[in-house]
Amino acid sequence: MAGNSQMNSSKGAWKSAIFIIFVEVAERFAYYGVSGNLFSYLIKEVGQPTATAAKNVNIWQGVSALFPVVGGFLADSYTGRFWTILFSSIIYLTGLALLTIAVSIKSMAHHHVFFFIALYIIAIGEGGHKPCVQTFAADQFDENLPEEKAAKSSFFNWWYVGIVCGATAAVLVVIYVQDYVGWNFGFGMLAVAVAAALVVFLIGSRTYRRQAPVGSPFTRVAQVVVAAMRKRKLSEREGRGICQEEESSCIGLVGGVRVHTLVRTSKFRFFDKAMIIDEIDASSEKRNQWRLCSVNQVEEVKLLLQLIPIWFSCLMFAVVIAQLGTYFTKQGSTMNRSIGPNFQIPAASFQVFTGITILTSVLLYEKLFVPIARRETGHSSGITILQRIGFGLFLSIITMVVAASVEARRVGIARKHGLTDSPKSVVPMRVWWLVPQYMLTGLSDVFTVVGLQELFYDQMPIAMRSIGAAAYISVVGVGSFLSSVLISIVQEISSKSGHKWLGNNINQANLHYFYLVLAALSAVNLCVYIFISKIFMYKKNESEGHSNVKE
Repeated sequence: MAGNSQMNSSKGAWKSAIFIIFVEVAERFAYYGVSGNLFSYLIKEVGQPTATAAKNVNIWQGVSALFPVVGGFLADSYTGRFWTILFSSIIYLTGLALLTIAVSIKSMAHHHVFFFIALYIIAIGEGGHKPCVQTFAADQFDENLPEEKAAKSSFFNWWYVGIVCGATAAVLVVIYVQDYVGWNFGFGMLAVAVAAALVVFLIGSRTYRRQAPVGSPFTRVAQVVVAAMRKRKLSEREGRGICQEEESSCIGLVGGVRVHTLVRTSKFRFFDKAMIIDEIDASSEKRNQWRLCSVNQVEEVKLLLQLIPIWFSCLMFAVVIAQLGTYFTKQGSTMNRSIGPNFQIPAASFQVFTGITILTSVLLYEKLFVPIARRETGHSSGITILQRIGFGLFLSIITMVVAASVEARRVGIARKHGLTDSPKSVVPMRVWWLVPQYMLTGLSDVFTVVGLQELFYDQMPIAMRSIGAAAYISVVGVGSFLSSVLISIVQEISSKSGHKWLGNNINQANLHYFYLVLAALSAVNLCVYIFISKIFMYKKNESEGHSNVKE
């Protein structure tokens, strides 16, 4: 079906993807323009305690990262990715406009309530935008064309470069404007950027390859579960064969994309019962999809099941990343941030070092590391996706150990100079000491986040790729919620000893102990991840051979 209009060679590839990348750059610019300095806004303008502000930031980031599960489901099932992106961008723009109004009219009654309403409207817009934009851009590359399949392999790295460019610009420019010009100007810039991106997205609309929604993909999953339960006492030897669906390795098109038959695997063998033909199936003129499922349908369910443990094993990584916009910023706010006699760097702006590290590392990874590793391993990407994610998890442990060491030094200097009871005094320690932990955060991002993006796109059933994107995003969301929960638990336990680890005055607190707890939990988590990755089997099509790559 190479001539199918959905995969017309005059559409798609980089000439279409570049429009969509621009949209994502603007969206990341807007998101980090809000989230990057939200912690400071809640403390300075709303007057919230440090721990409360940290938890509120984590909750909002968590909600923003969980809404994409709903958006991904709607896009795959009913609305399609193009229309979901369009509608969610309008919602996003509305939220930013309301946010700008909320910070501009502080005399308005309950303006803080209005601020939070606007904030969560942005989260709703994020829900439709985030799971679809990357997937829609990746859809522009036809996997059945060798040159476009190769381009897609590099696409995820360059896509992340675009994301980081938007985030870095926000951290450098928007946070400065918010701190030294005005919050209304800072948030207004974000609204203008999203409006411009919406126009660019529509300009490129004639060039896009669009996949039609295929109905609820969860129905196919439910059919396998129900069919397997119905035949739970039936063995394959007692059956009259299995449902192969079609002889050809290409079984047709899903939403305009060619779908290949998956190789049958030996994992989760209980669900194989769903494909066994019994007497009732054999005597029926029409296949009952709630009694008999194809090999391909069963293998799609297995793909989903084996991704679940990987998802859980990356949650601690997200907890570590959650510290970037909260306690890392709080540390910096107490240190010497002066450049010259009259200028102070905004504490939240140090997140730029994370962005710069990501930009540099992605370029080095793509141009230097991959070619060298490819020669050594013979793998097209240098190392496997799971190896890439695992190395990022290891780096997140190092990040917390380094952050704990720097914080212990900062507290020691504060005590030495008698600043323990003076939380607003500047500790005579240069803020540049924080740069290594910001850079390590960026380096771990390059390996784990990009790896998760590729894993949850490549290993998902084609009809569920928007949901796959939402799944990897939800790692960050649930991780943010976990960070909030851990803060509450640490506060509760440490308060029983009469000294809270995470109090408002961090010169008296034990933030470095909290960091070490995160490092220890991350180390345990890495061990679990290594075990899971060793039994993971990558997706394999019949046309590619019958072996399954095993970690």
